[in-house]
Parts: sequence; structure tokens; C-alpha cells
Amino acid sequence: MITRRHLIRSIGGLSALGVSTAAYGVGIEPLRLRVTRYHPTPRQWPADFPLKIAVVTDIHACDPWMSLERIEGIVDRTNALNADVIVLLGDYVAGVHQVTRIIPSSEWARVLAGLKAPLGVHAVMGNHDYWVDRVVQQAGHGPTVAHRALEAAGIPVYENDVVRLTKDGRSFWLAGLGDQLAYYPAKRYGRVHRLGADDLAGTLAKVTDDAPVILLAHEPNIAPRVPARVALQLSGHTHGGQVRLFGWSPAVPPQQGVRLAYGHVRLKCDVIISGGLGCSIMPVRVGVPPEIVEVTLGRTPAVA
Repeated sequence: MITRRHLIRSIGGLSALGVSTAAYGVGIEPLRLRVTRYHPTPRQWPADFPLKIAVVTDIHACDPWMSLERIEGIVDRTNALNADVIVLLGDYVAGVHQVTRIIPSSEWARVLAGLKAPLGVHAVMGNHDYWVDRVVQQAGHGPTVAHRALEAAGIPVYENDVVRLTKDGRSFWLAGLGDQLAYYPAKRYGRVHRLGADDLAGTLAKVTDDAPVILLAHEPNIAPRVPARVALQLSGHTHGGQVRLFGWSPAVPPQQGVRLAYGHVRLKCDVIISGGLGCSIMPVRVGVPPEIVEVTLGRTPAVA
């Protein structure tokens, strides 16, 4: 995960480059919005099965950095992609302390309910959604406030569960993994029985046929353990490091020798890591503007 020490070191380096760079990182780049497109060719995905996925992650709703009006704009931009399916990869709640208002889950969930796609909108939780929920941290289990808000808004949330979807007579599975850092703060309550809520083997065991699998995992860290049965892993969490210089994200250390900070990585399955939309620890971004990710699988049909 992004560590405070590494991020502060990155920002310190930027400060040395000048006040204007620091001002850009706080006042300009975090407010931009782009669509980043990928067209991977996973070995496990049929080439003649076109599917467009829109990925929204790491919103971190709060004023002034991620207002309801800004989330509405993200919803409109996402809907304009006309994706077959939309996935939400977690961290809906605020991740910084420098805010003027924490936006209640019921409010941002109501805005996200405006997302529309033929195969639906599907969500998993992120670490911050667990970390801010004291009741869940003390109990060591249970749906978070963010989880309940999304489901009340009509968006299903998956925690180590799967759903089988069908497009034009062709089926595939969405597998939603529980968060891998869910109970990190629970040590405050003397209840550290487990760090994460994830169960990769148990989740994939619910896949009952040979249709291809897309794994939704908030943190990309699990990628080295994901088997070749999975065609594509979609993750967020890292924000691309929030400070990314010449393709290097100093705030995100390698996992098991693999750099999983941002972009497209091919392991046993293809992995795409979104830079996300909001900020964590500090409201700053440089070299990795907020983004909605569009992933197109298979060949697009030729236009006659």
C-alpha cells in the first residue's frame, strides 16, 4: 500500500523542484479527469468475445477534494463510455484529514446509483471503507457502512463472492474479493485475528464452469498469487503512487519483486491497476491525474 513515509518523501522531492510544482500537485492535477484505455489480450479470454468494462475506483468522497458535484461528473463521463459493465473497486470514503466535510455514505452512494450499464454495476470494498468503520473493526467482521449504502442504492457488493453474467449468449464470471487490508487498524482494539477479509481460493471455488473469470480486487498485491484460471484482474488502491515521475511511483514499493503501482502487468493473468480518482494521506497528485479506466476485451466487431 502507499505508505505515509514514502509519499512524504516523494512530495519532499517535488518541493525541492519548486513551489509551482507543489501548487500544481495540489490545486490542478487532482481536479483533472481523464479516460485511460486498455485493450489487453488475456490468453484465457476468447478473442471473438468483445466486452467493454468501465472501472471506477478510489473516489474518496469529501469536500472540497471530491464533492458530490464532482462525483456526478464522473458518473456522467463513465456512462458516456457505453460500457457493457461497470465495476467499482472500493475506497469510496475520505482518505485524507484535510477536509471541510466528510460526505456521508448515503449521499455519495445515491450519486453512484446513476451509473448505468447493460450488465449492471458491481462493487467491492476497499481498505478505507473498512478502516473508518469502528463497529466493524471492533467486531472483526460484518458489512461496512459503505457496503450497506451501496446495496441500499441498488448496487451489489461482493465479498469473496461471484456472479455469472451473459452477453450475446456468451458467459463470464465476475469474482469480487474481500479487502486484503480490511482489519489493519483492529490492533487498536486488540482484535487482530486476521489482516484481510480476502479468500481467493474460496472465491474461485464458487466458479462452476469454464467460462472466463474477471477478478475484482481493491489492492493489486494479491496478483502474484492469482492462478491462470483468471483472465483479468482489475485493481485500484495505489492511486499510481499519487506522485509518478518518469514511470516510477516512489510511494509504492514492489510486491514480491513485482511493481504493481500502475498500469498493465502480465503475470499468470493480465492485471490492470487504475490510478483512481481521489487522494489518500495527502490531497496531492503529480504525473498521475484522476482517471476512469476503460478496458476492452476481445475483438470489436468490424463495422460494415
